[in-house]
Amino acid sequence: MRKMTSNVCRVLSLTGVSAALLGLASCSGKGDQAAQMAAMQNQTPELAVVTVEPGTSDLSHSYAATIKGKVDVDVRPLVSGFVTKVHVDEGQFVNKGQTLFTLDQVTYQAAVEQAQAQVNSAQTSVNSAKLTADNKKLLFDKNIISDYEYQLALNQLATAKSQLATAQAALTSARKNLSYTVVTAPVSGYVGSIPNREGTLASPSMVAPLTTVSDNSEVYAYFSLTEKDILEMTQGDKSLNAAKNAMPDVQLRLADGSVYPLTGKIATISGVIDQSTGATSVRARFDNPEGVLRSGSTGQILVPNHAENVILIPQRATFEVQDRRFVYVLNDSNKTVSTPITVSPLDDGQNYVVTSGLEPGQRVVVEGVGSKVRPDMVIKPVDAAQRAAQQQPQGAPAAK
Repeated sequence: MRKMTSNVCRVLSLTGVSAALLGLASCSGKGDQAAQMAAMQNQTPELAVVTVEPGTSDLSHSYAATIKGKVDVDVRPLVSGFVTKVHVDEGQFVNKGQTLFTLDQVTYQAAVEQAQAQVNSAQTSVNSAKLTADNKKLLFDKNIISDYEYQLALNQLATAKSQLATAQAALTSARKNLSYTVVTAPVSGYVGSIPNREGTLASPSMVAPLTTVSDNSEVYAYFSLTEKDILEMTQGDKSLNAAKNAMPDVQLRLADGSVYPLTGKIATISGVIDQSTGATSVRARFDNPEGVLRSGSTGQILVPNHAENVILIPQRATFEVQDRRFVYVLNDSNKTVSTPITVSPLDDGQNYVVTSGLEPGQRVVVEGVGSKVRPDMVIKPVDAAQRAAQQQPQGAPAAK
């Protein structure tokens, strides 16, 4: 009995030890699991998100444009001759009628003098023929000469007058050619490049003009609209002219990226679509009182497009996969869901107008897209406006 009791006690002791060990192990496992959960929470990235809400957009269609002056006139000589003097310089403003070039005048001056001599000779012949005709008339009135002889004198006078008229016309032409040796500005404006200098032979058939004078008090920006654009403008049986008049004022973005301070107006829309390009030519007019815009410059016409109740998202919130655009939308568990969207071709370089794929109230990740964020990833969302305020230096004005 004593031996049996000892064995029972030993078994009970072992059972107690085992239970204690199991209890300790259980407590230890719960502690580790809690620690792991805490570590996972600490590792969850904190990223900025925005809540999608409908709003308004004022984006612009952009079209490549070429700028031309109100009047661009190629200055060409009307007579041939060597350039003896250039009176202006490139870029200089000139008034209409101001002298630009002088051509060699020696030959044309000699032609004027020769034509003047011929006029003098012809005038002398007329005077002589008139004296003869007057004398013949007196004799004819006294029946001293025949009618035939009198008519012959009148014919000689008519011939002399005709020769005088021919000589006078030749003199006028010679004087005109001499005046053409002084090449003047056809309009007021700015002088373009001057490829022909003193000593260059100039002629009316020359390929390059002597220069170009541009009236830049107003400029025209030429750009093209596609057939689709024209159809959209004329929806509802609207005429092209009515659609043109209804178009808003446009802006001009210059080659350096700045926007010209004065707005322009669509002046003309061609009624013919070029079959080779599928586009039609459009001309916008801009005032240019300071002469900032020059003929031959390039830029972009910005046609404003106002839209109501549209969804705008930052461009940094999107990424592309195989020519498709996606965003990361957060579900109720704060897990990222890769969501395809479509956007309008219009953008301001910072935002997109979403045409499908998003609904108001959805949360979109706007931070770390393309680097930190992955599909089915749990994040800790932070309002993007609050994040921007936190990152703003102390003392700086609040971003609007």
